[in-house]
Amino acid sequence: MKKNENSTLTLKSLNKGNVWDIQENDVFRLITSAKKDAELKENINHYIDIIKTAFTIEEVLIDRKEVIKKYEDRGFKVNSVTIEDSKKKWAVKKKPISRITDLTYENIRHISASKLIEVLDRNFGGGWDSISQSIKDIIESGFDISTTTLPKERLRKKGGMYEKKLEDGFEVLEIEKGSWVEAIFAKQKPKPSIEQAIIEKYEHKSSDDEDEIELDDDNEFDDEDEFDEEKLLEESYRTTFETNPEDLGLEATNVEDEYDD
Repeated sequence: MKKNENSTLTLKSLNKGNVWDIQENDVFRLITSAKKDAELKENINHYIDIIKTAFTIEEVLIDRKEVIKKYEDRGFKVNSVTIEDSKKKWAVKKKPISRITDLTYENIRHISASKLIEVLDRNFGGGWDSISQSIKDIIESGFDISTTTLPKERLRKKGGMYEKKLEDGFEVLEIEKGSWVEAIFAKQKPKPSIEQAIIEKYEHKSSDDEDEIELDDDNEFDDEDEFDEEKLLEESYRTTFETNPEDLGLEATNVEDEYDD
């Protein structure tokens, strides 16, 4: 962990994105800091929920050396915390990102290109096209991805795409397909500015909400309510009036009388 970035991180500034930047010891530090702030103590469960998106937290119910040793052997850090004025012992472990299904919009910008290649290598079989579109979207939100499939002898041809990508800082995964090789190149995108991050978060949330929007009964319409152009023309060009001529200040004229002469 970079000391100058996360040593000053507080619970109030913690979110589902930057929580992936901290480590187990930081979790204990942040929870301990809540004891000094009444507002934090009141909302501690909210912050714990955020922490749980990136960490597995288990309460150690039997505080004995052999029990703690078993947790530590599994990669957990064990320490005491005070939650709602109750002292407890927690075992905390950062969730691994080892499969492509572990990737999320929150953590994708918090792993390196080499880590991504490692994850892809562990999960691959059919190549880039074998990944679902939803996972591709997550990956491409944090990385520039390009692929090529060539015969083995042509893949690393001098001056070719393979060489140029490596010179440009891309990591590469090679997947053999008989006498051909698919090369998948990945390079981490620059982290967006705060303003851009807010926009991306809003757009992602909006796209999720679109699937949930339902029209209520007052807003629903069917084919019977569709625009009727013929009806509009008929109404627009109607020139007859159903009224009494006397109401318009006109005298009724007997047409037959005018021609009797």
